Parts: sequence; structure tokens; C-alpha cells
Amino acid sequence: MKQNNYQGALQQPTGSGFNAKSTAADVIKGINLRGKIAIVTGGNTGIGLETTKTLAKAGATVIIPARDVEKAKRNLEGISQVEIEPMDLMDPASIDAFAQKFLESGRPLHLLINNAGIMWVPLRYDSRGIESQLSTNYLAQFQITARLWPALKQANGARVINVSSQGHQFGSFNFNDPNFQHREYETLQAYGQSKTASNLFALELDNRAKAFNVRAYSLHPGSIAGTELGREAPLELFVKMGFVDEQGNMLPEVLASLKTIPQGAATTVWCAITPLLNSIGGVYCEDADVAPLASDNELSAGIKRYSLDEADAKRLWKWSEEISGISFSMS
Repeated sequence: MKQNNYQGALQQPTGSGFNAKSTAADVIKGINLRGKIAIVTGGNTGIGLETTKTLAKAGATVIIPARDVEKAKRNLEGISQVEIEPMDLMDPASIDAFAQKFLESGRPLHLLINNAGIMWVPLRYDSRGIESQLSTNYLAQFQITARLWPALKQANGARVINVSSQGHQFGSFNFNDPNFQHREYETLQAYGQSKTASNLFALELDNRAKAFNVRAYSLHPGSIAGTELGREAPLELFVKMGFVDEQGNMLPEVLASLKTIPQGAATTVWCAITPLLNSIGGVYCEDADVAPLASDNELSAGIKRYSLDEADAKRLWKWSEEISGISFSMS
């Protein structure tokens, strides 16, 4: 029996019965989360907000760490069983403060959904000199998971879910120059690297954490209309990628391929609640099922093999501990 997903050993669809058109409400039907506690980063906008609504409606208490607390209050108004706390993913001290406050509450953590992310941003760095997409999309995931580890263990049946992207196919992790100090910055390559890191982290975390009844997953939510992900992107970039015409109008074939926000949140929610993953971890999912392995030579559905490489996963864990100053021990 295969015990981990290194090199994609477990990376095959389960036959979940869901598909690209399934919504978060579809996949959670019949599930009762009363008494469960979830943390959803970025849980007040886009697919994160839909994830929050879905989990709360099923009975979970959902905690939303937010950089802009007032905006989060407005967006979450009327949703019961939601708590809002300040946290900035680019500020390591604020992540520590958020995690410490949660640990002091003495509560277990059943679901940690690392949903928040940025994309299409110009070159900028956090206070440690980490490129911003790598800092926000990956290193913050590593830090918050490490800091909340005691609460995840306490749950005796927790899941960590990293919202990644098909965009991981834009780039593997460059261990020689992860922060673009010696190579030209390309925003999509940086995004791809950050999402590959997120996949490798879920892979390695699951292998280390499963002995404590904690499982980890990464996922592609789909290409989704109506999120804030492209708010900093110049029009020329979308034209170059073939998304819009010169006037900024989305091309009909692109529009037809996009998911709605409820469809975009479906895979996150499926990873959080499905019993089909009770004995499977470290896998990458899409369309509310485990994804296939992707083609080696082109952009395609599924996950690239370099995102499931055992040696890179272990190397990234060590790099993350060194760069963050966090010793992430399971004991």
C-alpha cells in the first residue's frame, strides 16, 4: 500500500461524482460541521468568502484573519459563527500574534484553509527580502501552519488545505535564486514558483503530519470570474495572455471557460469535508476530485511532476525553516 504521494504515487481521481460545474453547496450537502473550528485566510473576499459562508452554514465556527478588518466586517456582515482577527500575510510578526491568540483560546483547529494569495504584481519584497508572491502565497502558509500546529494536533482529525493553482505550471521552485536577485523578474514565473512551493509543502506536510491525524492537500480552484486577484495587473498582460482584446473586453471563449465563485470554492470545500480523502493525503485536487498528473510538455489539467518531487519537498522544508527562522517540528 502506498503511504505517501511522492512522485505522484497517489495522484489519481477518486470518482467523486463531482465536476467543474459543481458548487460548494453541492459538495457539502448532507455534511454537519457543528462543533468544528476552521480558519480561512482571505475568507472575506472571492472564493474565500464563499468558503466561509459554506462552512458556517454547515455549522462550523470560522475565523477570518484579515489585513483590512473593517472591509472584512462589511463583507462578512450577516454571516453567523464568524470571528474576524487582524493579520497581514506579508508581516511575520502579525502572523505570530494571530496564531498565539488562537492558541491561547485553548481550542482545537479542525480546518486550516490557506486560501489567501496574490498574483500579477510588480516586483516587491517583504521586510526579510522575500519576493512578495513567494512570501504571501507560500511562506505565510508555512509559518501559520507551523505556529498553529499544536491546535491542529489537538483536533485529532485536522486537515490543512492550500489553495494553489494550475499556475504552478508557470514555474518550478528555483532554489538558486528564489527571490529574483540574479535573474529578470517575470510576474507569472514568480507566481508559478510560489504555487509549486505550496504544492510541495502540502506533500511534505502530509507525510510528516499523518502520524498525528493531520492530513494536507493542495488544489486548483479553477479560473474564476469576479475575484480580486487581478486588481494590480496591467491591461497589456491580459492582452498578451489572450484573455482580453485591446479595449479590455474579455474574449467570449475565455468568458465561457470561467467558473462562478460558488464553483470556484467547491474544490476547497470538498478537500475539507470529503470522506474519500480520509486515508489519502498530500494530493493535489481540482474540480472536486483528485487531479491527474499533467502533461510534462505543456499547460494542461492536473499537476506537474516537479510539484510532487520528494527531494524538492524535503529541500523546500529545510529552506523554509532557514529563511523564516522557524523550526517546524512535529513533536
